[in-house]
Amino acid sequence: MALGESAVMDRRVIFCVDVDYFYAQCEELRNPALRAVPVVVCMYSARGEGSGAVATCNYIARRYGVRSGMPIYRARRLLRGVEGAAFISARDGFPYYEEKSAQVMAVLRSAADRFEQVSVDEAYLDVTQRVGSDFNRALELALNLKGRVKELTGLTCSVGVGPNKLLAKMAVDMKKPDGLTVVRPEEVREFLWPLPVGRLYGVGVKTEEKLREAGVSTIGDLARLPLERLVHLFGRSLGSYLYDAARGIDHEPVEEAAEVESISRMTTLRENTRDYNLIWPEMEALCEQVMEQVRLEGWMFRTISILLVMEDLTTQTRSHSLETPTNSLEVLKKVVRQLTTSYLREEGRLLVRRIGVKVSGLVRAHHQVSLREFL
Repeated sequence: MALGESAVMDRRVIFCVDVDYFYAQCEELRNPALRAVPVVVCMYSARGEGSGAVATCNYIARRYGVRSGMPIYRARRLLRGVEGAAFISARDGFPYYEEKSAQVMAVLRSAADRFEQVSVDEAYLDVTQRVGSDFNRALELALNLKGRVKELTGLTCSVGVGPNKLLAKMAVDMKKPDGLTVVRPEEVREFLWPLPVGRLYGVGVKTEEKLREAGVSTIGDLARLPLERLVHLFGRSLGSYLYDAARGIDHEPVEEAAEVESISRMTTLRENTRDYNLIWPEMEALCEQVMEQVRLEGWMFRTISILLVMEDLTTQTRSHSLETPTNSLEVLKKVVRQLTTSYLREEGRLLVRRIGVKVSGLVRAHHQVSLREFL
């Protein structure tokens, strides 16, 4: 079988839809004045305004070198002296982000034969039946879908279209913001092979370094390596993935995301302590962060846990299971307060360094926002 032939034989039509710089675009939407300045949405830690990481930023901020995941202090340094640069706490915007995400996903779900939400701002759509495996019709549908998302939510999104999830995901990253890239089955080699090997989805920094040591610079170079060589270098699992991915082969179906097992948040205390008055405000903030994620993803939980990392780096956990699932912030705080108080009353000399809140036993909330409800 010739290279790329399996991808050509795959007649599915898959969309990957990614809302552009989601949190920052939401902030621009509710405050249009921000569209003209750098906007950085931050996940602050407990150790002050300079501590934490950038959740996302708009494209004006990116021109100055700001990137997602960057330490906030570094982003502030890059934007020092830039008039109007806005640093916004993601925590303050989560209810609004949740609302906008639900609206976008309802629109996307209505256009799909099969739908898979993979994050708050990204989803895969299998539209094979809708377009009869016709990529020209898929292009029309993608343009229409982008317009509907913009009209109904005010947000722009980028769309990648391909014969499988891998190619759709790589296509969506080619043109942003407000982009649309279509990779037809017969265009797989032309699209993939000239790209640097580090652009292949799933190739991290260490894997890229090892490939370059083996003389691989482009995805086309990778496609020329025999399977046995890749398995020798990376093991059976990763080696087989790289062999297929370099040829644009991916048979993974679009389906509802697998159920996650838990949601948790942790933070480092400003100082090591066993003082309830110092620990509880941070625990309470973690409860709010966990609940934001729970509601954003449409979960209810049955088990609540606290995690405490001591000054000697040992970890203590305490848990409580409810009779019925809930998504009540009041219940979460009440149980976490009880668990925290109970632990601190126990005999112990070690001080607490880090704390965490976790919910598990997750089930889907009964109410799901539909397109009809949104309209």
